[in-house]
Amino acid sequence: MDSTLKFRLLLILLGLVLAEASSITKDFGYCERIVRKWAYSSLDQEVREDKHTLRDLLFFLHVPRTGGRTYFHCFLKRLYPNSLECPRSYDKLHFDPRKPKCRLLVTHDDYSMMSKLPGERTSVVTILRDPVDRVFSTYEFSIEVGARFLVHPNLTSATQMAGRLRSKTKGVSTLDIWPWKYLVPWMREDLFARRDLRYRKGPINIRSSNDSYNMADFAIPLLEYINHPVAEDIIHNGATFQVAGLTNNSYLAESHEVRHCVQKHKSLGKHVLQVAKKRLDDMLYVGLTEEHRESATMFANVVGAQVMSQLRASKSSVDIVVDNTEQSSSSDSEPDDNGHLRSTLDRKANMSAPTENREATEANMTVGHLMEAYEVCISSLRKAQSRRRTASLKRISPVNFPKEARLQVPEVILQRIRSLNELDLELYEYARDIYAKQHKATMQQKFTKDSGEIIFSSRYDINFWKAFPLTITIVFTLIFSLLFVKARRRTLKVKM
Repeated sequence: MDSTLKFRLLLILLGLVLAEASSITKDFGYCERIVRKWAYSSLDQEVREDKHTLRDLLFFLHVPRTGGRTYFHCFLKRLYPNSLECPRSYDKLHFDPRKPKCRLLVTHDDYSMMSKLPGERTSVVTILRDPVDRVFSTYEFSIEVGARFLVHPNLTSATQMAGRLRSKTKGVSTLDIWPWKYLVPWMREDLFARRDLRYRKGPINIRSSNDSYNMADFAIPLLEYINHPVAEDIIHNGATFQVAGLTNNSYLAESHEVRHCVQKHKSLGKHVLQVAKKRLDDMLYVGLTEEHRESATMFANVVGAQVMSQLRASKSSVDIVVDNTEQSSSSDSEPDDNGHLRSTLDRKANMSAPTENREATEANMTVGHLMEAYEVCISSLRKAQSRRRTASLKRISPVNFPKEARLQVPEVILQRIRSLNELDLELYEYARDIYAKQHKATMQQKFTKDSGEIIFSSRYDINFWKAFPLTITIVFTLIFSLLFVKARRRTLKVKM
């Protein structure tokens, strides 16, 4: 090949490289404009001065695997009558306005739902969890629910049965709820493929190991799971995207383009994070999964107390018809051990909720009573969840995800999870600051209230003891006077 031809080929290659570089630059510039425009419009809102005051509608933005289900069943179902719960809110992003005056919306849907709600009359609450733990929990729950289908002989049978049951039941299936409507079918298909492969290979020599996160013969290994495109699109930085309103289930059309731009150009994530932080700032309550007891107590004091006060005020002016036989709009159903759809709570816990649900409207209901009911409810709920988990994972034994198994996960995998969830890690730290400030304010308010009661009691005691000598003197004077009068009368009778 002569030098002229080589030079021409070099120029062509150089031109292609420059064209590609120009295309990348143009694509980044386009994405940057799209993301900046969305962020500016999202931040261009008035700061709420009364953000800690409950408004007409309570929107519980339920980030998956943060413990939100216990708050719904053990707090909110006891505070709000079913008649005030917004219909079909748990699984449907397109808000059903059949109850324009409903007061409670609980959903896995993202913040874009606010575009369908009366923003000036809506208070938002949420709970966040350490991102690494949330990824672990999402992985475990995806496999747990997917394993319930293994009671069927094959994938086709399981899929057909699930489809038939979902069409017949009035409840809401896990397969209808984001993000499980994407994650569970993926795990279900993967588990059946691995089971079929085990059958073809014959008996497997199971090595003695505590690493439930790396048993490829039975379930997808954790490392493979977190690197999968489905996880990249749905799980990683999921809390940030949900609070920002940018999940793949978002109601707003522009949200999808913004999300894809941020996933493609990581540096643009700072704009999404800014919006998510602003929205946390404006929320009525931000809880932390790790601070379970304290978070629950704060929720009862910050949210529960205001709900009770609000509903009592409403009852004094308008009679609220409580229909506790109404189908719960937020029932989260999952396949049970026989492949059938059932409530995520055991029947006993589910049936008790509507009865206790009426307590909040009683005049004697207090935050203390609410916390007592919560403790009983969460104990029952945890037992039911543990039974279901054990029964489900039996089908892929020896995979069982004991707590100590997480300690065996290599640091390189943990670091990979952190690198894939940098936005969530920063948002979580921001939420911790918000939580600490709100917890401090709540404790100060409670202390002031308790101190006021103590001061009142002390003043009463002081005044009582100051008045005590005078009271004794008066009593003795009266007794002496009576005795003197009686003695005088006797003396007069004797003289007569």
